[in-house]
Amino acid sequence: MNLPTYYLELTSKERREVRLEYIRIQNGKCFYCKELLSENPPEHITEKSIKWYLFPEGFLKYPIHLQHNHKNGLTEGAVHALCNAVMWQYENR
Repeated sequence: MNLPTYYLELTSKERREVRLEYIRIQNGKCFYCKELLSENPPEHITEKSIKWYLFPEGFLKYPIHLQHNHKNGLTEGAVHALCNAVMWQYENR
């Protein structure tokens, strides 16, 4: 699988496959916080105040998200759902 790839061109099945490949190449760690995806994000992430009304319903349904760059559309890595929210709200990513 060639990474990165264009997020918006992927089907939901392909997004899952890409997310799993990123998890594999990241050794199970979050692209953003570098902690294990099987555990909660670190305290400096969980302490952030998130405006959940900005996010779509069900945003936290899946604990691991496929992060993509909103400017160029390319995938970047697998992240905790909360890290994804922090990246979007605080860093416009």
